[in-house]
This record gives sequence, C-alpha cells and structure tokens, in this order.
Amino acid sequence: MFNRLITAVTLTTFLLIQTGCSADAQESNNWRSLFNGEDLSGWIIPEGDGGHWQVLDGVIDYDAMSQAEEKDLWSEEEFSDFVLTVDWRIKETPFVNENVPIILPDGSNKLDENGEVIRMSVPDSDSGIYLRGTPKAQVNIWTWPVGSGEVWGYRTDPDMPEEVRAAVTPSMHADNHIGEWNTFEITMEGEHLTVVLNGHTVIEEAHLPGVPESGAIGLQHHGHMEDGEWASSPSLVQFRNINIREL
Repeated sequence: MFNRLITAVTLTTFLLIQTGCSADAQESNNWRSLFNGEDLSGWIIPEGDGGHWQVLDGVIDYDAMSQAEEKDLWSEEEFSDFVLTVDWRIKETPFVNENVPIILPDGSNKLDENGEVIRMSVPDSDSGIYLRGTPKAQVNIWTWPVGSGEVWGYRTDPDMPEEVRAAVTPSMHADNHIGEWNTFEITMEGEHLTVVLNGHTVIEEAHLPGVPESGAIGLQHHGHMEDGEWASSPSLVQFRNINIREL
C-alpha cells in the first residue's frame, strides 16, 4: 500500500513538472525572431540604399549614409498587439548637437528667465524604433539627458493632452554608456505603450491616441552630411536579438 502511494505521488509530481515544462515551452514557442543574424531577410531594404544597412558580425549595422530616398529599414510583416525585445547600441557620437533642451517630467522644455528654451551641447547620435508603421510612434534611441524610450512624435505634439505628453517622457535615464549594448522590451497593446529599458520601466501604459491598429516595425535613419561633416545627429547604431511575441 505504502509503495503504491509513493508511486502515485511520484507520478503526480512528474506529470505536474511535465505540464509546467510544456506550458513554458509553449510560451517560449510564441516568440519569433525577426532577425536571423545572417542577412536582412524579412526586412525591406530601401531601394537604392547602396549597402549602408548591412549585417556585420551577426548584427544589423547602419552607418547613416543610405543613398535611398526613403532611408528607414522596415519589417516585411505588420503587427498589431505585441511584445518586442531588441538589443541596440550607439557605436559613436561624432556630432555635437548644440540644441538639446532640458526636458521636464511633464514633457515640456525648461525655460530661462526670459521664457526661452534652455539649450545645451551634447555629443549625439539619433535613431529609434517605429511602431505600427508610423514614425509618430517612435521609441527614441539617442544620447539626450532625458534618456532613450521617449516618444518624440507624441511628446512634442501641441495638440496632445498634457497627460499624454507626460506619459511618453521617460521616468528615468536608463541608457548604458556609448558603445555598450542596451535592451528594449516594448509592449504595444491597443493604444497603450510600455517601454522597459535595461530592466527599468521608463514608459508605462502611455496612451498613444490615434496610433494605427497595425503596421510594420521600422529602424530609423537620422542625420546627413554637408561637405564631409555631419550636419545633424547620425544613426550610428547596431541592432541584434530582435524577437516578437504577438498578443
């Protein structure tokens, strides 16, 4: 009797463990990679790009010098509700941006005694991740003191309510040093966005009024040269480990 009881308990425990493992495996299987580490399969390379979006040492590398008219890199697939994880890093900051504002927690710019926006000089590179096929819903990647994760298109839109502009302003600066890898976990559900950067929630349940119901994911181009010198903040960035789980 005792041996039968032990056998039954052991079998029950085994089945519970197996069930848990199966659930974990099923959840894991819901994740899909959007980048194979070898080439840009699954991405729309801008026509006339000239090879400036490329795979280099297993990562997507960009030098901000695309020759295409529309320079951003877009996924072939469109997505609605999802969790997206992506590693990114800024390679270098050869351009100094002299017009960077101090962004307050409510999303507004700090003013001086004359009511003018205070500007500062910051070594800068600038990129981002477009969501639902629209540049307006861009999760920023840059070197501004406010930190990456900010949603420029909504924060700077004067037609947006104050609470919307405040919600898309990062709650903290969570970026690693220039040249180091960072990790975004981006959740889009309905019209709401949450961004976790390096384990810190910098945007939480921000409302993005009017954001499309679905669309492609884009990697942003930024910057241009004049007479061989950078005239605006270039997207000197790399991306890897791009994975998505649809909700």
